[in-house]
Amino acid sequence: MTIDLDKFDLQLLAELQIDGHASNTTLADLIHLSPSQVSRRIQRLEQSGYIERYSALLRPAAVGLGVTAFTSVSLERHGEVHTDAFNQAVSEMDEVLECFAITGEADYMLRIVAPDLAALSEFMLHRLMRVSGVRSVKSSIVLNEIKRTTRLPLGHLQRGGT
Repeated sequence: MTIDLDKFDLQLLAELQIDGHASNTTLADLIHLSPSQVSRRIQRLEQSGYIERYSALLRPAAVGLGVTAFTSVSLERHGEVHTDAFNQAVSEMDEVLECFAITGEADYMLRIVAPDLAALSEFMLHRLMRVSGVRSVKSSIVLNEIKRTTRLPLGHLQRGGT
């Protein structure tokens, strides 16, 4: 079920992306509604699927994960059985934070974290490359993080006057 979003809904979604732990009172002050209106709107946004879940964002380096790699994976064969097997295997690997089926030369793009290069190498050689059907793996190691956000842009949802 989708709902029409008004300017208050958009402001609420923007503020919750900044601080998903903010109280209804704080949010009410920020977007100029009552706390009870904020509570009802949040519940409606959750039920409508605009808000998927809430979580704490951890700083990778603070928890000992100092290496990030973006890895493209190509499969030997395609088809539902092969892709389902790969999808299942990757979904069970904690080191893989994100996995996307993509177009282009590779079949998948993964974002992987590890404590250090040795651990990344171990993961690649002994786990990822041993997944049945994997033909090739190519990785790029992050040297410096320039921007990392979980905030989705919402400007395209704004309509004139609302």
